[in-house]
Amino acid sequence: MKTKRSKSNPSTVRPPAPKYQPNAREQIALRKHIARRNADTAPRLKVLDDEIRVDHPDRAVGNSLLMEALGTGDFTFYAGLLLQLANAGATGYQIQEQDLNFMLSVVKGAKPRDQFETMLAAQMAAIHIATMTFARRLRHVENIPQQDSAERALNKLARTYAAQLEALKRYRTGGEQKVTVQHVSVSDGGQAIVGNVTRAPAETAPEKTAEARPAIIESQQQTPITMTSEPAREPAPIQRGRKGDGRSSA
Repeated sequence: MKTKRSKSNPSTVRPPAPKYQPNAREQIALRKHIARRNADTAPRLKVLDDEIRVDHPDRAVGNSLLMEALGTGDFTFYAGLLLQLANAGATGYQIQEQDLNFMLSVVKGAKPRDQFETMLAAQMAAIHIATMTFARRLRHVENIPQQDSAERALNKLARTYAAQLEALKRYRTGGEQKVTVQHVSVSDGGQAIVGNVTRAPAETAPEKTAEARPAIIESQQQTPITMTSEPAREPAPIQRGRKGDGRSSA
């Protein structure tokens, strides 16, 4: 049976729970999180009266930090990109501050080096939001036509995102594939070659073909053996001998 605590009697009030002490593994994760958060100097955006503003005490400094994170020094490009992100994440005609900052975080996380990478990262952020929207619709379909429509759209969006990610990788590497050798073991008397190695075609293949060719010709020059069937023999008549009494016997 529970007893009611009296407000006038402080002895019945429970003491506050002790503060949680994170263990060693949790402390390491917290330190990494704080270091990563401090390394991100780009500010967020806030929406006031349908106006996009940088969330920083000094607007000029905040815009400069955000432009640096987006890999551009052109303010016209910067302002146009923020407007496009806001429209892509808007609900109707209302700009959603949370979705805008999410898309901005995706672009910043890609660490673009120029405006082309920034635009591609912005498209990837928009495609991701659309993908998750149709994933939610597929989860709440009510009939087969709705299911087919949401499934087709979700499949196309997911493929588009994968193609965009591959395009970003190719653009950054210049279309070349880099191979990094971290460890090479060479035994005594051996040599290590660093560089492009092209293997020449085997020279023994034509010789084997030439050696096998006469055997085929020789088999073709042999006299063919004709199989003849022996003609059917007629049954020999049965000769009956005669006994001394003149009667025939078989």
